Amino acid sequence: MDCGGIELQPNDVLIEMRGITKHFGSVVANENVNLTVRRGEILSVLGENGSGKTSLMNMLAGIYFPDAGHIYMNGQEVVIRSPKDAFALGIGMIHQHFKLVDVLTAAENIILGLPGPLKLDMKKVTKEIRDLAEKYGFELDPERKIYEMSVSQKQTVEIVKMLYRGANVLILDEPTAVLTPQETEKLFQVLRNMRDQGHSILIITHKLNEVLSLSDRVAVLRKGESIGAVDTKDATERSLTEMMVGKKVELDIERPDPVDPIMKLKLTNVNAVDHEGRPVLSNIEFEAFTGEILGIAGIAGSGQKELLEAIAGLQPLTSGRIQYRNRKGHIKELTEMSAQEIREIGIRLAFVPEDRLGMGLVSSMGMTDNMMLRSYRHGHGFFSERKQPRELAETIMKELEVVTPSVEWPVGRMSGGNVQKVLVGREISSSPQVLMVAYPVRGLDINSSYTIYHLLNEQKKKGSAVICVGEDLDVLLALCDRILVLADGKISGIVDARTATKEDVGLLMTNHGYREADKEAEA
Repeated sequence: MDCGGIELQPNDVLIEMRGITKHFGSVVANENVNLTVRRGEILSVLGENGSGKTSLMNMLAGIYFPDAGHIYMNGQEVVIRSPKDAFALGIGMIHQHFKLVDVLTAAENIILGLPGPLKLDMKKVTKEIRDLAEKYGFELDPERKIYEMSVSQKQTVEIVKMLYRGANVLILDEPTAVLTPQETEKLFQVLRNMRDQGHSILIITHKLNEVLSLSDRVAVLRKGESIGAVDTKDATERSLTEMMVGKKVELDIERPDPVDPIMKLKLTNVNAVDHEGRPVLSNIEFEAFTGEILGIAGIAGSGQKELLEAIAGLQPLTSGRIQYRNRKGHIKELTEMSAQEIREIGIRLAFVPEDRLGMGLVSSMGMTDNMMLRSYRHGHGFFSERKQPRELAETIMKELEVVTPSVEWPVGRMSGGNVQKVLVGREISSSPQVLMVAYPVRGLDINSSYTIYHLLNEQKKKGSAVICVGEDLDVLLALCDRILVLADGKISGIVDARTATKEDVGLLMTNHGYREADKEAEA
């Protein structure tokens, strides 16, 4: 049996997907896709945004049902019409957004919904979960509440939940998106342990360095069709990129030196609390300069969202000052201003939030109407003086290769990566003096990601102060000039991105105090 040029023995094969086709109206998600999964392997599934990899995995997990094609397990054809059917076959999928009940313990979440007596022996259940965690190398306290856990601990609960329910095949969707390098390596070791004990693991990811370090094989999709599968040991970042894109792609991230940097934004002793009165920002102090990209790193929920919203006038402060220097050198106080007031005094501040459809765009509207949500009267940016919303929408669609039937198609029906392109394109087109972006390439394929990196650098060259919250430390270290690290709403360090290492930043993400070197870098 052959799959992507790799010869398989019949006893190697656990799952075969043959001729899988799935359409959503006129949009082709998958067309005659073939995929083979071996016993006891880690298989990465790669492809650009819109290539159909998530749709394909959703069909294996029972979330979608194929329009055509067949799925085989152990050589026998199976029908997977629901997640329940998938579970019965030992297939479980762990999504980016966890499906856990915060007020329950890990153990309670793991057994929630399982058939059996109304009253379970929780002591026995807890012991079984501890034994399972120990078997694979997980660090998990079954009696801890979910709301007390970090993101990586919640992910552990989701994985153990699948294993406890008998899953032998695990599908993970972007599993390292919000993990520190140290947490990522722990996860990888656990996944290797699971593989060594006979589990098959499929990973959807865009991080090629992780693919190369973790997987045994890589299956590549392009525009809904299968391109082939290769042994990871025979692959490189460049070869995988060319398979995904179908052409050579430049993989070097440009980082020009700042030219005549001037302080554009200054935060002094900024403090803020959430709606329940809990501190989310504590004593935040830093400056952002023209012609530089300032990266923001931190474990998810460390205050990144609140920091950008505070600058944008969307997060009230309990104390502190936010100051802005205009082109004439005059200092403007933004501390008490709303987002609307900031716009009314002519400050060109652009913000790409983490919540694309909740804060950035209206999902029921098309690109054209979403362009109209912002005034472009003063814009002379990358998209060159296109004042009419439809023209601007069409330009963004072309320049950023947004996959959509038309500019009137509701953005809520686009893939996450295409929604991201629309929002980033719209904000950059306003020629901002301060550009703030939260996770600008989350969910984007490598080709689209490099387009975004280029656009950020173009804004930097034009003299904008760019503030970029990111989760991929390799990218932040390659793209940014400085990196500010947040831990529990406090600044734990500010480092020179040209000299710092990923390990340095990773340690600061879990550290609550300045190191002397970081103080010097900030000074």
